[in-house]
Amino acid sequence: MIAGGPTPAQLAEQLLAQGRIDEALRLTADLANAPAVSANHLQLHAEALKAAGRHEEAAEANRRATLIAPNDRIAWHNYASVLGDLNRNDEAKAAAERAIRMGLEAPETRLVYGRALLGLGKLDEAEAAYRDALFRRPAYGEAHRDLAQLIWMRTADVDAALKPLDRADPQGANAELASVRALVLDRGGRPREAYEVLNAAIARHPGDPRLRLSAAQAAADLGEDAAAVRLAESVAQVAPGVPAVEEALCTVYLAAGRPHDALAVARRRLARAPHDHVALAFAAVAARMVGDPQYERLYDYAAFVRPAQIAAPKGWRSLDAYLADLKDALVRLHALKAHPLENSLRGGSQTSQSLLRSKDPVITAFFQAIDEPIRAYMAAVGNGDDPVRSRNTGDYSVKAAWSVRLRPNGFHVDHIHPQGWLSSAFYVETPAAALDTPGREGWIRFGRPRMRTTPALDAGHYVRPEPGTLVLFPSYMWHGTVPFTTDESRMTVAFDVVPA
Repeated sequence: MIAGGPTPAQLAEQLLAQGRIDEALRLTADLANAPAVSANHLQLHAEALKAAGRHEEAAEANRRATLIAPNDRIAWHNYASVLGDLNRNDEAKAAAERAIRMGLEAPETRLVYGRALLGLGKLDEAEAAYRDALFRRPAYGEAHRDLAQLIWMRTADVDAALKPLDRADPQGANAELASVRALVLDRGGRPREAYEVLNAAIARHPGDPRLRLSAAQAAADLGEDAAAVRLAESVAQVAPGVPAVEEALCTVYLAAGRPHDALAVARRRLARAPHDHVALAFAAVAARMVGDPQYERLYDYAAFVRPAQIAAPKGWRSLDAYLADLKDALVRLHALKAHPLENSLRGGSQTSQSLLRSKDPVITAFFQAIDEPIRAYMAAVGNGDDPVRSRNTGDYSVKAAWSVRLRPNGFHVDHIHPQGWLSSAFYVETPAAALDTPGREGWIRFGRPRMRTTPALDAGHYVRPEPGTLVLFPSYMWHGTVPFTTDESRMTVAFDVVPA
């Protein structure tokens, strides 16, 4: 090291700030493996691992830091945070409580604590923790978002969800809180008001790129294509190559009838990251619109969308008996009234607890029952050079799992799963009368994008759901649900799979 230059730890922090994750990982790994490793160096290595998406390893590094420095309040906070990322909510709650008992006053710790409580289904306590975070920092944007979302999910009342924001920022002067307000309004079914909030915030903060990107997407959704393109391109001029900017550009170009421009943006991103599922999703839509064969390769429905009936798990006399028990177990977890804000669900609820962490034998049996269909899927698609087959190792792990319950008129907005490889829909209960309607009410559809396109695109493939059926498909594939109008409900379990 040159005298007067940065230490290895300082250099690693600089690399992380610049987004040079691989370099930071190599440097911090050396620090973490040193014979006399410090807790600070372990926490820095954990930060690099977390940035690389390697959360299990980050948790282990943070755990080691707490062993070396058991009285370090920040180490316990960091450990709680990464445990929360992994949905290890019991452990996250305990680690956050330890940091708080040691005197850590940071609102960030209350936010981590609240998220762990929510993941455990402790709704009143989670709300109290979020309010505690805001007491300590009244303009804390993340805490406002989480509190507004929890109030919305508990009440399905947009105005109730906005009340803490009204108190914290009555004049709408704070850019971050304006973004939260717009999110609540948009996902609560008031998109025009959301757009007006964003425009007012841009007038106060003309240089804020986040506001401009949000307004660009809102304008595209509302059919104001010229404004949408202008807003997105204004940010792209100062922040080219940023993923969020590229996503906004693809969205507005597709809405404005400029698929060649959207395809060019998506392909530049794929050149940097060939398995980026957001770029693959946009590229497929644009390729379809211009007649490029890439669409057919990515959306080979016959090969990649595979429904299969699961077998009754061991201990149940029939699949019907198991589904009845599974429905009862899941109903107990559906304590909320409305969907999460940043979610594809509309008109229903989603479990806040990770099903992967459940100790209920009915739910754990589900993960045993899906093993054979997943392995059959991998065997059937085989290997190749496309984004699905090229990642097929013949083994897998389930990354996340949750349940959704739709009410009448409920549906899923068309969406993708950016963090998966394969995604799924497993049907516990289906709206029997709706499924036989001419409009395929309640069916899962594929190929219709979330964003507006000019011209409009319809779905390219449908699957009729049946209780006990598991549908597997690539995570980059646009999929959604046709709304159903009958007085029935529809319950599913969904999960994402990654190669192991």
